[in-house]
Amino acid sequence: MDTATLPNLSTKVCSIAAGEAHTLILTEDGRVYCWGRGILGRLGGGSEHDHHLPVQVRFGSEEYSVRIVGIAAGAYHSLALAEDFHGEKHSDGDYSIVPCLLNKFLDLHPPVSSSSSTIPEAEDESSLKITVVKAGGMMSLCIDNLGALWMWGHCPGENKEGGVSLISNFTPTPVWDFHGHIVVQVACGKEHVVALVTAGESYKGVDDLVCYTWGNNSHGQLGLGDKENRPRPEVVKTFDLKSPWVICEVTCGAFHTALLTQKKSPSDTLESTCWTFGLGDNGQLGHGTTQSKLVPEPVKELPQNVHLVSVDCGLFHTCVVSIDGYVWCWGMEKGLGLCPDDSNGGTHSGDALSPLLISCNPYQPKFPNPIQVACGAAHTVLVAQEGNKLWSWGRGRSGVLGNGKTMDSYTPTIVVWPPLIQDFKQESEGITETNDKLCSALNKVKLLQTKLSVMERYASMLHGFIFGEPFDEKEIATSLGNSGAFDISREWENILEAADSTKLRNLEMVYRNMLVAVKDKLMKRKIKEIINECLSSSHAENEHI
Repeated sequence: MDTATLPNLSTKVCSIAAGEAHTLILTEDGRVYCWGRGILGRLGGGSEHDHHLPVQVRFGSEEYSVRIVGIAAGAYHSLALAEDFHGEKHSDGDYSIVPCLLNKFLDLHPPVSSSSSTIPEAEDESSLKITVVKAGGMMSLCIDNLGALWMWGHCPGENKEGGVSLISNFTPTPVWDFHGHIVVQVACGKEHVVALVTAGESYKGVDDLVCYTWGNNSHGQLGLGDKENRPRPEVVKTFDLKSPWVICEVTCGAFHTALLTQKKSPSDTLESTCWTFGLGDNGQLGHGTTQSKLVPEPVKELPQNVHLVSVDCGLFHTCVVSIDGYVWCWGMEKGLGLCPDDSNGGTHSGDALSPLLISCNPYQPKFPNPIQVACGAAHTVLVAQEGNKLWSWGRGRSGVLGNGKTMDSYTPTIVVWPPLIQDFKQESEGITETNDKLCSALNKVKLLQTKLSVMERYASMLHGFIFGEPFDEKEIATSLGNSGAFDISREWENILEAADSTKLRNLEMVYRNMLVAVKDKLMKRKIKEIINECLSSSHAENEHI
């Protein structure tokens, strides 16, 4: 078959977002895929069915493909930013089971002060373009090309009494408090918002940004030093213009906030710091206690001199990633979030009050070239290997982990990516018999890829048990490469020959303990057999009497 007829798909992931029980990913070529719980139409597939594997979300028509440049996920809804609708957004979620154009932006002008009676002249009505989309809880936010912040959904606002209430905005509403300034980043929790805003009217770099918070402050999640709610944005003093820190990333959980910072220039180090504040009941702040914090405090139990590149909050857990490939989680249920249903006191029950290192596999703690982490209510997803591979862990119900299963996973499991079969089936429906055969072949390849990922983990574990060290794919055994048959005796001799005295003693201890355990198990079974024989003999004698 002519290869030109095959779909030209990019499998490199550039962005991810996690909702309460669903995940969105965006590829470099502007495609969106999703999986997890489908109720309320949050997956945008035209139904409320769950998806256990990544499935492409279709925008526009078959004749006209829409390129997506940004994604966001609230608890029960999803957002996608299209490149070619002049920046106006698509959204899918509550009461919409397929993506729908948020056409309220089509008639909006750039926001001006409420005290102004005129609207600035613009080239045309399409001059307002959206550049960033964010979501959280039942709230949606975006930033336009002029740096104005817009909000809709259940948003914190000022009520008639001057207090804070959740106000239902059915259309995008600008945040007037930042008029004359540029909003650069924004994040929101269940009832609070955090924004990074320029100190002046123009953007002069990250050193010029100020952190604002507002909304519900019942647990100190605004970082303002008290628990009073704020109907309007206020500056977090820890990160005002005089702060020595530059905020790189902000994220919100249900009732807590996390930030990544670096030292302001001039600085000769890439060292970064994770700060948390707000609700701490489940250890989601990572400070070693369950105390809530009213002001930002650094997570001191993370390693020093580490360069953190991504952070995200679930409802009650937090996760950070370093540029070197290390991942730490903390909070509810060992940093898994609202998972698992482990009420019997198993090894995975109990909250993690301090950061726990999440290993890629039993013999390799580092993930290759990580990019971004995203946290849902009870699951965590990591994009690594420069966007070509995804891992997930936590609750598996409704297919949230994207591995084709619904079982919980307490350790990272590989997301079935890329979804070659799904895309090929959708692109090649009803063309030729050759295409059908190729689709079947690709299906078998995907099945083999899934089995291979399982075998890779098994091989790593088995290699560790036999040789006492992790399996490195770059150092395939010589005997296997030359003859196609693995000569374990020869490889064992090579390892013993190359080992120093310390390693030999360690190997001796490992195998001695294993041998003792085997002998102990055999002895226990022998004793059990003898006891059973005695009991049977005694029972027979009693019946005879």
